Amino acid sequence: MSTPTIYITITAHGFGHAARTASIAGHLQKLLPTVKLIMVTTAPKWLLACYIDGDFIYRQRGFDVGVVQADSLKMDLDATLSKWQQIITAKDEIIAEEVAYCQEQGVNLVFGDAPPLATLIAEKLGVPCWMSGNFGWDFIYRDWGREFTAIADWIGDCYGRCDRLFRVPLHESMARFPVIEDVGLTGGDPKYPVDFIRDKFDIQPAKQTILLTFGGLSLDAIPYQNIDRFPDYRFITLDAHAPDRPNLVKVLDRAYRPVDFMPLCDRVLSKPGYSTYAEALKLQVPIISLTRSGFAESEIILNGMQDFGYHQVIGPDQFFADNWDFLNLPLQPPRSSQKLAVDGNQSIAHSIVNYFK
Repeated sequence: MSTPTIYITITAHGFGHAARTASIAGHLQKLLPTVKLIMVTTAPKWLLACYIDGDFIYRQRGFDVGVVQADSLKMDLDATLSKWQQIITAKDEIIAEEVAYCQEQGVNLVFGDAPPLATLIAEKLGVPCWMSGNFGWDFIYRDWGREFTAIADWIGDCYGRCDRLFRVPLHESMARFPVIEDVGLTGGDPKYPVDFIRDKFDIQPAKQTILLTFGGLSLDAIPYQNIDRFPDYRFITLDAHAPDRPNLVKVLDRAYRPVDFMPLCDRVLSKPGYSTYAEALKLQVPIISLTRSGFAESEIILNGMQDFGYHQVIGPDQFFADNWDFLNLPLQPPRSSQKLAVDGNQSIAHSIVNYFK
């Protein structure tokens, strides 16, 4: 085989899909240094570079919608529907352009998480399409009914053309995929020793150290003033718009990711999302989860979090209240005695290496 070249297309939704897919790509690059990585996404290049140490080609393209959101909780269904209708109308043109690009680059394998058009691009190109994920977008849209039913049907048909799915934990059935291989948790791993992070950001030991992270979309109007009620606690945020507070550590350097701070945290406060929860579960850091309505994946994520990690579940009324009394409540233990496998990055990367042999 010529230079191993993989075209990796990532769903256009927040930062989570990009982070977990870039983690796989980073492991692949370490195992197979000669691989040419083509990262196809609307996520910023700097985010990918946090997970991929070596060179990669950045192709800024989006072939799906995810969910159009104002922030991590507020969804715009009408805008989501309109953008999907535009993509489906233009799909033949998109496929033709990407096939021509892949031919120029000598692409041997298409990998996706999990834009449905990836399967059609691979089919036209004449190479396999592999995917990874814990849900398909048809699963999300079908729950909304109305005009989304036809879009869900079309997406399900695309997924039916996928040659191999690596299904990660905290998943729906994903039964539309004809070939499913279960693997462990994916996502990033900490890059730095705990003492280095403590010293660099002057994070002193505290009664509790809590990471506040809500993904690439963040949240509108986070009630940061509530942390003033907990002067013996230390809170960490990567939100550049956060106000200054004596016990709030603001991380503005994009080279550092939420997972780099998790090992020194007693809890992570977040909304349901696979990547953040997978990283916390891998490191066995307890999760305080803000519930999220209208997104079918959320219930699955919440159930998995409660099954396999120390946890606490709060509603928006508790989060946006003016006291944050939930921080005084004890955590709940995992409901299951089983342990999740944590080798997803390695398993998927090894399978790709074997394909290129």
